[in-house]
Amino acid sequence: MPKGGDLHNHLAGAIYVENWIDYAAADNLCVDRTTSRLLPPPCDTSCAKYTNKPAVRCAYGDQVMYNQMIDAWSMRNFSRFEDSGHDHFFATFDKFELASLNSVGDQLAEVSARAAADHVSYLELMHTADELQVAEIGAKLGWDDDFGKMRDRLLSGGLKEVLAATRAKLDHDEATRRKLLRCDTSGAHPGCKVTVRYLYQVLRGLPKEMVFAQIVLGFELAQTDPRFLGVNLVMPEDWYVPMHDFDLHMRMMDYLHSVYPKIHITLHAGELAMGLVPPDGLAFHIRASIEKGHAERIGHGVSVMDEKEPLALLTEMAQRNVLVEICLTSNDLILGVEGANHPLQTYISYGVPVALATDDEGVSRSDMTHEYLRAVETYNLPYAQMKHMARLSLEHSFLAGASLWQDAGSFRKVVACSADTGEKLSGHCAKFLSDNERAAAQWHLEREFAEFEKRF
Repeated sequence: MPKGGDLHNHLAGAIYVENWIDYAAADNLCVDRTTSRLLPPPCDTSCAKYTNKPAVRCAYGDQVMYNQMIDAWSMRNFSRFEDSGHDHFFATFDKFELASLNSVGDQLAEVSARAAADHVSYLELMHTADELQVAEIGAKLGWDDDFGKMRDRLLSGGLKEVLAATRAKLDHDEATRRKLLRCDTSGAHPGCKVTVRYLYQVLRGLPKEMVFAQIVLGFELAQTDPRFLGVNLVMPEDWYVPMHDFDLHMRMMDYLHSVYPKIHITLHAGELAMGLVPPDGLAFHIRASIEKGHAERIGHGVSVMDEKEPLALLTEMAQRNVLVEICLTSNDLILGVEGANHPLQTYISYGVPVALATDDEGVSRSDMTHEYLRAVETYNLPYAQMKHMARLSLEHSFLAGASLWQDAGSFRKVVACSADTGEKLSGHCAKFLSDNERAAAQWHLEREFAEFEKRF
């Protein structure tokens, strides 16, 4: 089934461990046999069974070590009766982080190939593309309660140089993706046809001066590079700094939205459950992210019914047309929220737009096809609802240009393309699709649906 776009996909979390091991071995990295955390060389290359710092490549000849790394770096074989899914999940990233530094092009090729296999045509990847260089500048410059002055100091204190370097590095990484997928050859991989765009990923668990610096860089990237479409704040919502600084982060977003009003914003909010934080910590994150943080989309939104006046919030989200990026597998593994306890059907019943997403498919050991399968098996959703969500994923994407639809409720085409149905387009429709990237992606999805439905 064609699935449109994946709007909530962390690049680093999307990589399967088997590939992280290959990337780590290529970089001659070592691993702590006790914690499974990657370490820089020199390593013990003897591959002795009880050495504490073997080379990662030793895992190729040691199945116990190989299995241990997969289980430690992902949710494979995880048991919630023995450990916290939340803690195990978020601990994986520090363990494989070193393997991510020199392999971004390989990562892009992997996620593009998997998207194509899943019949996903569009990826909006969360990516801290500067590798925290700007956060270090923020730490060096220090905090200033005057957001305007702080932004000026960042722009004159090295942020522009980081901006240029980040764009250049992405040029290199995307060239690697194209080479690995053979995109410029007659044997091009289907992943070459997947449209990839980026959201700058801000690590909100860092000190406030570092968070602000990252947000400014994200807005600047989205303003100057069409590959970057917006910003998102990430890291566990329940950790101390994201909870303690939540209002401050929203005030940062409010101010910077006034400076960059055309830049898109989607925010993690409500990735919480009762008991994870005190009840008052569940009561306002989603509403504040929309009203103060100017979020056009919300990631997760699991705790919506624990918000103050939740039914009024659901009505407001429907009226504002705020889409919720629904990550069923992730919410189950991290929060233990599934089935009837998950608000997916509540959102649908209140007319809030929703789209399925993978979140961290490599860590979760899932993919988009299985997110759809889980939705069907758990909620008995009909094909029409699944198709509706796939269409909404592109309708609420941050791709440039106008929509193909006059009305996303009925999915009536715009006048320029209202009479077009097949491959041969009228001149008016061809020009409209050429001028509007979002509409072109939607037109492609409709053709995929037409072909799919002919078969069934």
